[in-house]
Amino acid sequence: MKNQIRLEEFAMFAISVYGLCFFQQMWWVYLLLLFAPDVSMLGYFAGNASGAFWYNLFHSKAVGILFFSFGIFFNNQILLITGIILFGHSSLDRILGYGLKYKEGFGYTHLGKIGSRK
Repeated sequence: MKNQIRLEEFAMFAISVYGLCFFQQMWWVYLLLLFAPDVSMLGYFAGNASGAFWYNLFHSKAVGILFFSFGIFFNNQILLITGIILFGHSSLDRILGYGLKYKEGFGYTHLGKIGSRK
């Protein structure tokens, strides 16, 4: 099952890369901003619940889709690209086994405990 999830997430990541090409963004923009959502991990300095909230906010595919949709609706390139990057980053994280976080701690995700082989 985990391999199927990884394959699906890889397909979504590939779609995000294609989206940047389709909207004629330079590849270095994606590489530069790909890890920007990980700044949200700083929320863990305020505790596990705060960290999980901020991490999940910036790693939710729904938020990425919302930014992308607003970018299309308002014809705003920055919102559009932000949405693509958030979506792609979330897929890449899930490929690597980093899911949305629970308030118990960074290692507890909706995909299981990070590092667990189950």
